[in-house]
Amino acid sequence: MAAPLYWLGRRCIRWRYAVLGAWILLVAVLVLLARHVGSETSDNLTLPGSDSQNAAELLTKRFPAQANGTNPVVMKAPKGKKLTDEKYSDAIGATVTSLKKVPEVGGAISPLSKSGSSFLTKGASIGYISLSLKASPSQLTVDQAHDVIDAESPARDAGLQVATGGYLGQKVSKPSTHSSEAVGLSAAVIVLMLTFGSVVAMGLPIVTALLGLASGLSIIALLGQVVEVPTVSPTLATMIGLGVGIDYALFIVTRHKAQMAGGVELKESIARATATSGGAVVFAGGTVIVALCALLFAGIPLVSTLGYTAAIAVLIAVLAAVTLLPALLAIIDRRIYALKLPMPQPKHDARPHGWARWARFVAKRPLPAVLVSVALLGALALPTLHMHFGQSDTGALPKSTAARQANDLLAEGFGPGTAGPLLVSVRLDKAASSTGDSRLTDLRATLQKQHDVASVAPPLLSPNGTAAIYTVTPSTPPWDRKTEDLVKHLRDSTLPAATKGQSMTADVGGRTAGFIDLAERISSKLPMVIGIVVGLAFLLLMIAFRSVAIPLKAGLMNLVSIGASFGVVTAIFQDGHLLGAVGLSHAVPIVSFVPLMMFAILF
Repeated sequence: MAAPLYWLGRRCIRWRYAVLGAWILLVAVLVLLARHVGSETSDNLTLPGSDSQNAAELLTKRFPAQANGTNPVVMKAPKGKKLTDEKYSDAIGATVTSLKKVPEVGGAISPLSKSGSSFLTKGASIGYISLSLKASPSQLTVDQAHDVIDAESPARDAGLQVATGGYLGQKVSKPSTHSSEAVGLSAAVIVLMLTFGSVVAMGLPIVTALLGLASGLSIIALLGQVVEVPTVSPTLATMIGLGVGIDYALFIVTRHKAQMAGGVELKESIARATATSGGAVVFAGGTVIVALCALLFAGIPLVSTLGYTAAIAVLIAVLAAVTLLPALLAIIDRRIYALKLPMPQPKHDARPHGWARWARFVAKRPLPAVLVSVALLGALALPTLHMHFGQSDTGALPKSTAARQANDLLAEGFGPGTAGPLLVSVRLDKAASSTGDSRLTDLRATLQKQHDVASVAPPLLSPNGTAAIYTVTPSTPPWDRKTEDLVKHLRDSTLPAATKGQSMTADVGGRTAGFIDLAERISSKLPMVIGIVVGLAFLLLMIAFRSVAIPLKAGLMNLVSIGASFGVVTAIFQDGHLLGAVGLSHAVPIVSFVPLMMFAILF
């Protein structure tokens, strides 16, 4: 590995301006293309073979108009007023008319109409327009979503509080991560200044990381035009890409400065740093990429896409570190020491300093160091034993977002389960002539009797009478374990008993049930993915170090530290300890795919 990277470093030094120009041109083209096509992400959840997927497929085939679900346009009257007051009822009627004129809208049912009477609270203070769209969550664009929301203006102009829920609201409610990215970048700048002692040296890792990140995010945006990219993918890629981009450049710049301090000629130092630290970067990046791509073995489309999109960001960071950075170092020459900070300058030489002294202190006391560190990490890992995979709903979004406001209004007026209804799909082997069929009415009565069920809407029957769907509203929010227990109870006992001998079968679907299935699927796949990642990483490290002991030590060390990380996440987010430190007001579930992604990244 060293010889090819040394050769590459030498070529990047020789053609430094061409390399820099090529990178700038590549980044500019990718960014412009991404801006032109736009960034489209999807919150679709596909789990082949799951109960929720079976329900979704029935909806798509037999109820195409309802396959995408509905989006509530929630309205609240001012204090002491009612939506049925003439002023507000006229505004609601005008809003329904306005919405129906939008090309993307398939239908809109007013809470003041006979068919929409269940969409209005008893006091008539809160209600919602049930809105169906022609586009699915993955097809709906941000611009189309804004066009629909703009058509709600008559209700807003009349003084009603209006908030849009469903996937329509979520499309325009993606929380901005710019502030957290700015904080992370600022922290990196401070650390690099303290590490290098000069503004120029500090800027090198930042520049390479930002150019690499811009390329990676642009590629992900372009991918979003041909495949379904999860909404969280760009945020995850930013976090990983920025982190490893700075980290990898830091390795090479530190080695380069240490070599020059030892008397090595500048160009030779750049080539050597590229060959040595650059080799470590290539193997480190390769391990991360392998771990992320190993998520494909989980067989879960959402997780697989998160894995390979993040791997793209890491790959670009590695390429930037071993090509762009050597060119920049050659262009800057000895100006790398320019703009020194008025502070004690860090030492970059071969002599031992603080960390070397610490390493020697630990090496002289290996057994006590192992016992203390394992005991500490083991204590931190203890909460992992009761870690529970859940889901976050729109109630976890910032209060300024439309989806969160709609969630809060629905919970206030109709109960917490309204934001995450369950869809019970029924296949009828013997067609029903109407919704009055005794099998359908009996099933609805059975569902209404279940504990933690707030309401069950009358069934919708397909035109040929071979399928029906019920909207079941739990009395608990989507993330509550009682909702999860309800879904399992319906599947394991209620529905099998109710449909036995009735020439029909039933499945529980909907977004809430889909995330419950996702958590269960991930729980079953996690040991396999861990085994694959550990095995592949072991092989990579064995190739890199030509040793068995080092990969074995690395694997065990990583498993212990990752266990501690899982424990800390569980203690803070699930158990609610130190919530104020992370800016949360209450405990939130651990989203099911987060531990899987954490493992792939941390390993």
